[in-house]
Amino acid sequence: MRTLLLILGFSWVVLLQAEELLVIASPQVPSATISTKQLVDIYSSKRIHWENDIKVVPVNRESTSSEREKFSEAVFNLSPQALGEYWNRQKFQGKRPPVIQYSDQAVVNFVRSIPGSIGYINAKQSPAGVKVLLRLP
Repeated sequence: MRTLLLILGFSWVVLLQAEELLVIASPQVPSATISTKQLVDIYSSKRIHWENDIKVVPVNRESTSSEREKFSEAVFNLSPQALGEYWNRQKFQGKRPPVIQYSDQAVVNFVRSIPGSIGYINAKQSPAGVKVLLRLP
C-alpha cells in the first residue's frame, strides 16, 4: 500500500511538472527574471528592445502545440486562435509576429544562438546555454 501511494504521489508530481512551462532567453538578455506583464508587452510587440538595446526576438511554438496553448492562456488569457487573429490584424500595420519553432529543442537552439531572443518550452526539459527567466504553472 505504501509503495502504491509513493508511485501515485510521484506520478502526480511528474504530471504537474509536465504542464509547466519555462520562459527562456538568450544569454545576452540582461534580465534575470521576467513578469507576465513584460511577456505580454514582448509578445504583442509593445516592447522591442531589452535594457541593453539588444532587439527583442520573441519565439512561439506552432499554434497546434500544447505549449503554445498553455502559454497563450497563462500569459494572455486567450486561445492560440485568438492570438493568431490578433497577429493577422497586426500584419496589416507592418508588425511581424513572433518567430515559430516546431519543437522545444528547436526553441532552445534558436534562443541559444540568437541574441535577444526569448521563448518558452515544456518545464520537463533541461535547457543548456540559455537563461531561465520564469516558470509558468
